[in-house]
Amino acid sequence: MKYVLFDVDGTLIDAVANQRLVWRTWAQQHGLDPDEVHQVALRTRPMETFARVAPDQDPRECLAALHELEDDDVRSGVYSAYDGASELLSALRPGAWALVTSNYEHRVRGRFARTGLPVPKVLVDAAAVEEGKPSPVPYLRAAARLGAAPEDCLVVEDAPSGVRAGLRAGMTVWGVNTPVPVDGVHRHFGTLRAAVRDILAFASGSPSGSPSSSASGEPEVYPGNGLPGQ
Repeated sequence: MKYVLFDVDGTLIDAVANQRLVWRTWAQQHGLDPDEVHQVALRTRPMETFARVAPDQDPRECLAALHELEDDDVRSGVYSAYDGASELLSALRPGAWALVTSNYEHRVRGRFARTGLPVPKVLVDAAAVEEGKPSPVPYLRAAARLGAAPEDCLVVEDAPSGVRAGLRAGMTVWGVNTPVPVDGVHRHFGTLRAAVRDILAFASGSPSGSPSSSASGEPEVYPGNGLPGQ
Protein backbone atom coordinates (compact mmCIF):
# COMPACT_ATOMS: atom_id res chain seq x y z
CA MET A 1 0.00 0.00 0.00
CA LYS A 2 1.26 3.48 -0.89
CA TYR A 3 0.66 6.76 0.93
CA VAL A 4 0.84 10.45 -0.01
CA LEU A 5 1.88 13.18 2.43
CA PHE A 6 1.13 16.75 1.39
CA ASP A 7 2.54 20.05 2.49
CA VAL A 8 -0.24 22.68 2.60
CA ASP A 9 0.71 26.31 1.95
CA GLY A 10 2.27 26.65 -1.49
CA THR A 11 1.41 23.05 -2.38
CA LEU A 12 -2.39 22.74 -2.06
CA ILE A 13 -3.38 26.26 -0.98
CA ASP A 14 -2.14 29.50 -2.53
CA ALA A 15 -1.50 31.64 0.54
CA VAL A 16 1.41 33.76 -0.72
CA ALA A 17 -0.52 37.03 -0.78
CA ASN A 18 -2.05 36.29 2.62
CA GLN A 19 1.32 35.59 4.23
CA ARG A 20 2.78 38.74 2.72
CA LEU A 21 -0.12 40.84 4.06
CA VAL A 22 0.11 39.31 7.54
CA TRP A 23 3.83 39.98 7.82
CA ARG A 24 3.44 43.48 6.34
CA THR A 25 0.79 44.34 8.95
CA TRP A 26 2.89 42.86 11.75
CA ALA A 27 5.94 44.86 10.63
CA GLN A 28 3.95 48.10 10.46
CA GLN A 29 2.60 47.49 13.96
CA HIS A 30 6.18 47.15 15.22
CA GLY A 31 7.62 50.09 13.28
CA LEU A 32 9.72 47.90 10.96
CA ASP A 33 10.28 47.85 7.21
CA PRO A 34 7.60 45.51 5.79
CA ASP A 35 9.60 44.39 2.77
CA GLU A 36 12.69 43.61 4.82
CA VAL A 37 10.69 41.66 7.38
CA HIS A 38 8.87 39.65 4.71
CA GLN A 39 12.12 38.69 3.01
CA VAL A 40 13.49 37.36 6.31
CA ALA A 41 10.21 35.57 7.10
CA LEU A 42 10.36 33.73 3.78
CA ARG A 43 13.59 32.02 4.84
CA THR A 44 13.10 31.46 8.57
CA ARG A 45 10.57 30.30 11.12
CA PRO A 46 8.75 33.05 13.09
CA MET A 47 10.88 32.94 16.25
CA GLU A 48 14.02 33.16 14.12
CA THR A 49 12.50 36.05 12.18
CA PHE A 50 11.78 37.96 15.40
CA ALA A 51 15.35 37.39 16.60
CA ARG A 52 16.70 38.94 13.41
CA VAL A 53 14.34 41.84 12.81
CA ALA A 54 13.23 42.70 16.36
CA PRO A 55 15.94 41.43 18.75
CA ASP A 56 15.00 43.97 21.44
CA GLN A 57 11.37 42.82 21.67
CA ASP A 58 9.81 39.93 23.58
CA PRO A 59 9.52 37.09 21.02
CA ARG A 60 6.48 35.66 22.82
CA GLU A 61 4.62 38.93 22.42
CA CYS A 62 5.73 39.11 18.80
CA LEU A 63 4.41 35.61 18.18
CA ALA A 64 1.10 36.33 19.91
CA ALA A 65 0.58 39.39 17.69
CA LEU A 66 1.45 37.38 14.58
CA HIS A 67 -0.95 34.57 15.54
CA GLU A 68 -3.76 37.06 16.05
CA LEU A 69 -3.19 38.47 12.57
CA GLU A 70 -3.04 34.99 11.05
CA ASP A 71 -6.28 33.97 12.74
CA ASP A 72 -7.98 37.14 11.49
CA ASP A 73 -6.76 36.36 7.99
CA VAL A 74 -8.19 32.82 8.10
CA ARG A 75 -11.58 34.31 8.93
CA SER A 76 -11.54 37.22 6.47
CA GLY A 77 -8.80 36.65 3.90
CA VAL A 78 -9.26 35.46 0.34
CA TYR A 79 -7.86 31.99 -0.36
CA SER A 80 -7.74 29.73 -3.38
CA ALA A 81 -6.80 26.10 -3.85
CA TYR A 82 -4.31 25.31 -6.59
CA ASP A 83 -5.79 23.91 -9.76
CA GLY A 84 -6.13 20.15 -9.42
CA ALA A 85 -6.13 20.10 -5.60
CA SER A 86 -9.81 19.29 -5.13
CA GLU A 87 -9.81 16.60 -7.82
CA LEU A 88 -6.65 15.04 -6.43
CA LEU A 89 -7.62 14.93 -2.75
CA SER A 90 -11.13 13.69 -3.50
CA ALA A 91 -9.75 10.83 -5.57
CA LEU A 92 -7.33 9.53 -2.93
CA ARG A 93 -8.32 6.58 -0.78
CA PRO A 94 -9.30 7.61 2.80
CA GLY A 95 -6.57 6.64 5.21
CA ALA A 96 -3.90 6.73 2.52
CA TRP A 97 -2.96 10.40 2.71
CA ALA A 98 -2.15 13.09 5.24
CA LEU A 99 -1.36 16.77 5.61
CA VAL A 100 1.97 17.83 7.12
CA THR A 101 2.17 21.55 7.81
CA SER A 102 4.26 24.06 9.73
CA ASN A 103 1.03 25.94 10.42
CA TYR A 104 -1.63 25.09 13.00
CA GLU A 105 -4.54 22.68 12.54
CA HIS A 106 -7.33 25.20 13.17
CA ARG A 107 -5.96 27.48 10.44
CA VAL A 108 -5.60 24.64 7.98
CA ARG A 109 -9.16 23.51 8.67
CA GLY A 110 -10.38 27.09 8.24
CA ARG A 111 -8.61 27.48 4.91
CA PHE A 112 -9.80 24.10 3.65
CA ALA A 113 -13.36 24.96 4.62
CA ARG A 114 -13.05 28.24 2.73
CA THR A 115 -11.76 26.48 -0.40
CA GLY A 116 -13.92 23.34 -0.23
CA LEU A 117 -11.03 20.90 0.13
CA PRO A 118 -11.46 17.67 2.13
CA VAL A 119 -9.47 17.21 5.34
CA PRO A 120 -7.90 13.78 5.98
CA LYS A 121 -7.93 11.84 9.23
CA VAL A 122 -4.22 12.50 9.76
CA LEU A 123 -3.02 16.11 10.02
CA VAL A 124 0.37 16.81 11.58
CA ASP A 125 0.75 20.49 12.48
CA ALA A 126 3.29 22.66 14.31
CA ALA A 127 1.81 21.73 17.69
CA ALA A 128 2.16 18.00 17.06
CA VAL A 129 5.96 17.95 16.91
CA GLU A 130 8.85 19.52 18.78
CA GLU A 131 10.97 19.77 15.64
CA GLY A 132 9.62 21.32 12.46
CA LYS A 133 10.80 21.02 8.87
CA PRO A 134 13.56 20.52 7.72
CA SER A 135 13.64 17.92 10.48
CA PRO A 136 12.20 14.59 9.27
CA VAL A 137 10.07 14.34 12.42
CA PRO A 138 6.82 15.80 10.98
CA TYR A 139 6.78 13.46 8.00
CA LEU A 140 7.81 10.47 10.09
CA ARG A 141 5.04 11.29 12.57
CA ALA A 142 2.48 11.37 9.77
CA ALA A 143 3.70 8.05 8.38
CA ALA A 144 3.51 6.44 11.82
CA ARG A 145 -0.05 7.66 12.34
CA LEU A 146 -1.00 6.21 8.95
CA GLY A 147 0.75 2.93 9.76
CA ALA A 148 3.04 3.45 6.76
CA ALA A 149 6.69 2.64 6.21
CA PRO A 150 8.73 5.66 5.01
CA GLU A 151 9.71 3.91 1.80
CA ASP A 152 6.02 3.58 0.89
CA CYS A 153 5.39 7.31 1.23
CA LEU A 154 5.38 10.08 -1.36
CA VAL A 155 5.96 13.63 -0.10
CA VAL A 156 4.55 16.47 -2.25
CA GLU A 157 6.23 19.78 -1.44
CA ASP A 158 7.08 23.22 -2.79
CA ALA A 159 9.62 24.47 -0.25
CA PRO A 160 13.30 23.57 0.26
CA SER A 161 12.85 22.93 3.99
CA GLY A 162 9.98 20.54 3.31
CA VAL A 163 11.89 18.76 0.58
CA ARG A 164 14.83 18.24 2.93
CA ALA A 165 12.47 16.94 5.62
CA GLY A 166 10.99 14.37 3.26
CA LEU A 167 14.39 13.23 2.03
CA ARG A 168 15.73 12.91 5.56
CA ALA A 169 12.68 10.79 6.39
CA GLY A 170 13.69 8.35 3.66
CA MET A 171 10.68 9.09 1.47
CA THR A 172 10.12 9.78 -2.22
CA VAL A 173 9.82 13.53 -2.74
CA TRP A 174 8.19 15.33 -5.66
CA GLY A 175 8.21 19.09 -6.09
CA VAL A 176 5.32 21.19 -7.40
CA ASN A 177 4.44 24.83 -8.07
CA THR A 178 7.97 26.13 -8.55
CA PRO A 179 9.54 27.29 -11.84
CA VAL A 180 12.69 25.20 -11.30
CA PRO A 181 13.26 22.01 -9.30
CA VAL A 182 14.05 22.36 -5.61
CA ASP A 183 17.36 20.66 -4.84
CA GLY A 184 16.91 16.98 -4.04
CA VAL A 185 13.44 16.26 -5.46
CA HIS A 186 13.06 13.01 -7.37
CA ARG A 187 10.58 14.57 -9.82
CA HIS A 188 9.54 18.13 -10.49
CA PHE A 189 6.23 19.45 -11.80
CA GLY A 190 5.76 23.11 -12.64
CA THR A 191 2.21 22.98 -11.31
CA LEU A 192 0.15 20.78 -9.04
CA ARG A 193 -2.23 20.14 -11.94
CA ALA A 194 0.63 18.60 -13.93
CA ALA A 195 1.33 16.17 -11.07
CA VAL A 196 -2.23 14.95 -10.40
CA ARG A 197 -2.17 11.93 -12.72
CA ASP A 198 1.21 10.73 -11.45
CA ILE A 199 0.37 11.24 -7.78
CA LEU A 200 -2.76 9.14 -8.19
CA ALA A 201 -0.73 6.53 -10.05
CA PHE A 202 1.79 6.39 -7.18
CA ALA A 203 -1.03 6.05 -4.65
CA SER A 204 -2.48 3.13 -6.61
CA GLY A 205 0.88 1.40 -6.85
CA SER A 206 1.08 1.85 -10.62
CA PRO A 207 4.59 1.71 -12.14
CA SER A 208 3.91 5.04 -13.90
CA GLY A 209 3.83 6.69 -10.52
CA SER A 210 7.19 5.38 -9.33
CA PRO A 211 10.02 7.79 -8.47
CA SER A 212 12.40 8.39 -11.32
CA SER A 213 15.26 10.57 -12.44
CA SER A 214 17.46 10.94 -15.46
CA ALA A 215 20.68 9.03 -16.00
CA SER A 216 22.57 12.03 -14.60
CA GLY A 217 20.63 11.80 -11.35
CA GLU A 218 18.66 14.95 -12.06
CA PRO A 219 14.89 14.90 -11.44
CA GLU A 220 12.48 14.45 -14.30
CA VAL A 221 10.94 17.83 -15.06
CA TYR A 222 7.30 18.35 -16.03
CA PRO A 223 6.90 22.11 -16.56
CA GLY A 224 3.14 22.43 -16.50
CA ASN A 225 1.23 19.91 -18.56
CA GLY A 226 2.45 16.60 -17.14
CA LEU A 227 4.44 15.72 -20.26
CA PRO A 228 8.23 15.31 -19.99
CA GLY A 229 10.21 18.07 -21.65
CA GLN A 230 7.18 20.00 -22.97
